[in-house]
Amino acid sequence: MRKLTCAVLLALAAIPLWAADVTVLTASRIHTMDAARPQVQAMAFDASGKVLDVGDAKEVLTRHPGAKRLDVGSATVVPGLIDAHGHMSGLGWAMLTADLVDTASKAEIVERLRVKEKELKPGEWLIGRGWDQNDWPEKAFPTAADLDAAFPDRPVWLSRIDGHAGWANSAAMRAVKRDLSGDWQPDGGSIRRDDKGQPTGVFIDNAMALVDAAQPAASEATAEKALELGMRAAVEHGLTGVHDAGIPLVELQRYQRLADRGQLPLRVYAMADGNAAALESLCANGLYRHPSGRLQMRAVKLYADGALGSRGAAMLSDYSDDHGNLGLLVMSPEEVAAAVAKAHRCGVQVATHAIGDRGNRIALDAYARELGKDAAGNHRWRIEHAQILSHEDLPRLAQLHVIASMQPTHATSDMPWAEDRVGPQRIVGAYAWRQLRDAGTHLALGSDFPVESVDPRLGLYAAVSRADANGLPAGGWYPDEKLTAFEALRGFTLEAAYAGFAEAEVGSLAAGKRADFVVLAEDPLAVPDAALRTLTVKATYVDGKPVYEAAKP
Repeated sequence: MRKLTCAVLLALAAIPLWAADVTVLTASRIHTMDAARPQVQAMAFDASGKVLDVGDAKEVLTRHPGAKRLDVGSATVVPGLIDAHGHMSGLGWAMLTADLVDTASKAEIVERLRVKEKELKPGEWLIGRGWDQNDWPEKAFPTAADLDAAFPDRPVWLSRIDGHAGWANSAAMRAVKRDLSGDWQPDGGSIRRDDKGQPTGVFIDNAMALVDAAQPAASEATAEKALELGMRAAVEHGLTGVHDAGIPLVELQRYQRLADRGQLPLRVYAMADGNAAALESLCANGLYRHPSGRLQMRAVKLYADGALGSRGAAMLSDYSDDHGNLGLLVMSPEEVAAAVAKAHRCGVQVATHAIGDRGNRIALDAYARELGKDAAGNHRWRIEHAQILSHEDLPRLAQLHVIASMQPTHATSDMPWAEDRVGPQRIVGAYAWRQLRDAGTHLALGSDFPVESVDPRLGLYAAVSRADANGLPAGGWYPDEKLTAFEALRGFTLEAAYAGFAEAEVGSLAAGKRADFVVLAEDPLAVPDAALRTLTVKATYVDGKPVYEAAKP
């Protein structure tokens, strides 16, 4: 017995002490997105979630004897997908309020609102999101009267799909403590009025704040629940990271509380919302990073203009389908310049929402003036959306080392009417992924959820097909701008990580990085384009731990 015990001890001594804390994952294929070893079959990571080794399965297993095994069989593993532009609480709130996405008429909206109203208490506001007048037969903005018959007393407030316009009934407008009639307009916004100067019920961009301020404040518990719902939906769709594009300081504090409790299932790269308290905090206290590594704020989100769907995107010349309308500047050029200069002084990354060609020019001009000779440095400033670029401005992003943070599904959602808005000349510089990438611009991809679906598979499909769910138009809309499947996957992994200064930690799978990865039943680099929409997410891992696992059939 003594000899047997010694033999067991000697055998145990031959196994490294850390072996039990190492997991070796094996798969049919692992797309690492690492140029040194683009495809392997095995990856070893430790209990802290650090990747130790990648390579051939037999070799990795030999180098890590005694390690735990995680064999996913014929599945494909890819680095964790990162959405470079989303709105987490917006996604959660969309799940808590009336869902108006894909409604084909105002009557259908009223029908959905009646169903949602049954959950509310007397006097409680009826909130919804997702309407788009471009999907209705008349393709015209709605009015308060369209809601008043069904909801004469309950305030109703509905955000457009892009979040850049709101639709109120008369009860909601009565709650606003200001006379909304006349010919005055708020800075950076527009109150739609009839020919008698009375508000019609539609508020665009900064004008939405008038109605927002009249709503009763949500409880902290409900606001926190919205974040949790949004994050849960994100990981279920294969996201291991999200760039939350513009949040106030109070929202960062909610994230901090969740992070302190270990309740962040993914990495959040938060951007301060404009030249306000969150940016002041970054300037006073320095760039923020939570000890968990799952939350940071080192960027500020500015707004140059509005959105194309509501004709709020700022254009250099009139809208082709609305002569006399140049769109809206949410911030004046002087305000953009001042905020950019402040962020630069504080070492804060700048990300500017710019959709129209004038909005993009204002942002690029401000960047060029402020960066000067530092433009070739590692600032990684960004344009969020970069939707419509003039021929002269398109190459400036690469020249200024500015990242284009773009959303592929915007193109496929907007394509039925985008050319009507901007005409045949300007559309050539719209959603110009291939032109930008070929010019040397870093292309970080996202969705802008809840404006679009949080599902990154739809973004991968849109990027390679430029077509709708039915594959139309055949061959794709302006197909010269398509990306390859590899480029699209890179945009949602390594390029998105680069846009958040995180490429040394995530975005690819290599020794020394974090074990953030997604297990897919299919290979996204080998399936037909149409199959990208329905890739099967089997599991999502962050720091080597599953944060989502699909139910077994």
